[in-house]
Amino acid sequence: MSEPILEMRGVEKRFGGVRAIDEFSLKVEPGMVYGLIGPNGAGKTTIFNTITGIYHVDAGKILFQGKDITKVEPHQAARLGIARTFQNIRLFGNLSVKSNVEISCNMNAGYHLGDALLRTPRYRRVTKETEERAMEFLKIVGLADKGEERASSLPYGHQRKLEIARAMATNPKLLLLDEPAAGMNADESLELVEFIRELKERFQITILMIEHHMDVVTSLCDACTVLNFGKTLAAGTVEEIKKNPEVIAAYLGGDE
Repeated sequence: MSEPILEMRGVEKRFGGVRAIDEFSLKVEPGMVYGLIGPNGAGKTTIFNTITGIYHVDAGKILFQGKDITKVEPHQAARLGIARTFQNIRLFGNLSVKSNVEISCNMNAGYHLGDALLRTPRYRRVTKETEERAMEFLKIVGLADKGEERASSLPYGHQRKLEIARAMATNPKLLLLDEPAAGMNADESLELVEFIRELKERFQITILMIEHHMDVVTSLCDACTVLNFGKTLAAGTVEEIKKNPEVIAAYLGGDE
């Protein structure tokens, strides 16, 4: 078996006297789509925040491609190859669609401040390459014709795709999706499933996903973990999870 791309060992995160994550462990193999599910307040987004360095854990260890990233800072996580989207879409609403993606493309820009101030040939070359690369990602997500529009003017589903395009522009190895289908109807969710599947195949990327829409989880995820009050309630394939009595009672609806 290959080395996990992401491993969490006995991770804990406390806020005052509350344990948002309680001895949580996880292994995600390369190329998987792995789901985190559970009721609101179960600790799912807190797990994302510890992986990306927004929060530092109080106990346990986090490994990315075998490297200890327990104390990583957000910018370091991005440079290592971890990208994420947010439950509440975070775009630069007043900037153009294309500019939103260009900002991510510039994370590893090959010029210095002096080049930008003097508009040197290197700056102009890199800027042109960045613009072309941003447009390529917009083509992939079907937004190439929206490049000059203001990001905040896009329909909700298109804003979700733009946020994912911006994350992908950092060349991640691991993509964290925080409720990508939130606010979408059945048709939009189905379109999102196909989009994520195509993205995974095209870029050979590993995806860790928080999602409440069980149809999305069932369609995409190779395996998942169910959380409740910061602790693992169950883990396994989606079919195993859906048949688990504890999961049915706590999350999927025991009375139905």
